[in-house]
Amino acid sequence: MYTIKTLNAISPAGLAKLPVNQFEVDNETTAPQGILVRSADMHDMPLPDSLLAIARAGAGTNNIPIEECTNAGIVVFNTPGANANAVKELTLAGLLLASRDIIGGVEWVKELKPGETSVAKQVEKGKSQFVGPEIQGKTLAVMGLGAIGVLVANAAATLGMKVIGYDPFISVENAWALSTTIQRATSLDAMLAEADYVTVHIPLSDKTRNMIDEQVLAKMKPSAALLNFSRAELCDTAAVLAALQAGRLRKYVID
Repeated sequence: MYTIKTLNAISPAGLAKLPVNQFEVDNETTAPQGILVRSADMHDMPLPDSLLAIARAGAGTNNIPIEECTNAGIVVFNTPGANANAVKELTLAGLLLASRDIIGGVEWVKELKPGETSVAKQVEKGKSQFVGPEIQGKTLAVMGLGAIGVLVANAAATLGMKVIGYDPFISVENAWALSTTIQRATSLDAMLAEADYVTVHIPLSDKTRNMIDEQVLAKMKPSAALLNFSRAELCDTAAVLAALQAGRLRKYVID
């Protein structure tokens, strides 16, 4: 019998996949053989001598001390693509939030009070302050064509967007999954210059940390919106904030 500890809430449907005659879930144990984790940071967590494996419910493993696990002989698993559709849907929501001031409109309506003019008439009169561009016909640049990037690219194309994808390391499987309408970018610079929206779907590593920096942002249109539904550390936050404040970037949407 193996004892499993969860560091984040794991769906009962997922835990039910563990054969009851082989595994037990005990979140109070200090000596688990296995750990299930989503976003909890394990870098400052002591690894018990009993630990044999860590399973990450997601693609990225940047919250797990990989080198320490390797030295200790602890196997680390991830689940690429497991939440791809959910992230795709969030990204599509981000596209709409970057186009229309939906959040601003919601907050504005909350403050409206019925008086001489009904709320409905106030809304009709004031809604024009929250207009924005349509995404149909606009150009979306997708950085990273893994499981999530492919789904985002295909969905955006279905919504009538011109989609350009960039991924020098795209797998054959993901290339087959791409819609034939997705254009291939051979140059990141050219793609960024053309894009109305840029969405980032790449893993975090020492090489990609802060890759969206001042130089990359300078290659984008001042009217462009940047979406990051991968890892916050992919973007240089200070550089993004400076670009927003200087009017060199229209919107930044991050989860």
